[in-house]
Amino acid sequence: MTEDRTAPAGRLRALRSAAAGPVRRLLNSRGRWLATGSAPSRGIAFAGTIWAGGAAEPMPGVLVVDGAGRVTQLLTEVAGSPPVLPADLPVLGGPEYWVVPGLVDAHVHLGFDPSARPDPYGRFAVTGEQTGLVGVRDLGAPLAWASQWRTGHRPARPGLPFVAVSGPILTAAGGYPTRSWGADGYAEFVSSPAQARWVVQRLATSGVDLIKVALEPGSVGWPVPQPRVLRAIVDAAHGAGLPVIVHALTADLVGRAIEAGVDELAHTPTERLSPEMIERIASSGLTVTSTLQTFFADGSGREAAANAADLVAAGVRLRYGTDLGNTGTRPGVDPRELDRLAATGLGRLGALRAATEWSATAPGMRRRTGRLVIGEQAALVLLPSSPLVEPGVWRTPSAIFVDGRLTVGANGSVPNGSVPNGSVPNGSVPNGSVPNKLRPNEGSPR
Repeated sequence: MTEDRTAPAGRLRALRSAAAGPVRRLLNSRGRWLATGSAPSRGIAFAGTIWAGGAAEPMPGVLVVDGAGRVTQLLTEVAGSPPVLPADLPVLGGPEYWVVPGLVDAHVHLGFDPSARPDPYGRFAVTGEQTGLVGVRDLGAPLAWASQWRTGHRPARPGLPFVAVSGPILTAAGGYPTRSWGADGYAEFVSSPAQARWVVQRLATSGVDLIKVALEPGSVGWPVPQPRVLRAIVDAAHGAGLPVIVHALTADLVGRAIEAGVDELAHTPTERLSPEMIERIASSGLTVTSTLQTFFADGSGREAAANAADLVAAGVRLRYGTDLGNTGTRPGVDPRELDRLAATGLGRLGALRAATEWSATAPGMRRRTGRLVIGEQAALVLLPSSPLVEPGVWRTPSAIFVDGRLTVGANGSVPNGSVPNGSVPNGSVPNGSVPNKLRPNEGSPR
């Protein structure tokens, strides 16, 4: 499809898939070339060190997927002898390669990209298949945009990750983020329990995957939803089958979130938490999305990292999320966030689990498991070397196989054309405007 630059601001730009760029080919171990596109009807085998995700240990072997994209075999060496494969099956990889589940970013803002050039069509900057990112959760965007981005029960667009969305952030009248980056449609006001129930029902009917609430007073004392309003939001969301995630960075507001029965914290809190609060979080069953690298970029990383280490030690599930669109973030898999997670006590293999299984099963996500399971659809990445030795290898995958489609890199480089700077969906621009590129004094999406 040809990009239509004559359309009104707000029209969805055609998103090009990875195949739209130059054809990439990868030589398999039997001397045949494979190019980006649908899987061969006979299937593909991926050879190397296999890490199937979850609690599995990495081991040398071969993973086989069929022409429909399902994992059919996981073969390991027996008594030092390599597994035997059908003679006509293409084999990608080799002894130095790693075969691992694709990563999921549990906290992104697709409407903002601090590295993108301003353009009248808005933003859609998530270079998913370029770096093995197979799923994302957008946690704050105008509803019309989010509805267009959302994958839902449809197949993900070729070359794009699965996208789950929260839609606009619920906040008190005049509250965060409406005084800064979220002034135009990124938030909805809820001032009473009745209004909270009505707004949640409307969002549920619109098809969002989860509800996000902001408990952020900032440095100037912005209003935040009162306890009874927050409880009404949670009750209405749970009644509609939707989880609730809360932005709360201080101990007091984390406590309010726990009392209301929310399901997840959107960030590691940045105010140092007491041992008693750490235990409250652990006992409540709350899970936490990391976003540590962006806090280090804005100067509050040490406190957040200390809290994260305490949460991990207490048994709290800490999942990978970058807060894409914020200070210090960049599209795709971020090796720096993986290293921050590893440093909490998870180690590098634990960080991979946090970025695969634990992020893939985050509230609101679906159709990704973060594991390679026989009989299930494969969402895997072929890396040219060990991600446990150098997480930066995620920036240059050799191949990605997801939803029955193979995306091939060239000479270990990032595939071209996976996701260009994208667009604002048709008719979705609040007040006829689009967000400008963020400047430091305008605040940042969280």
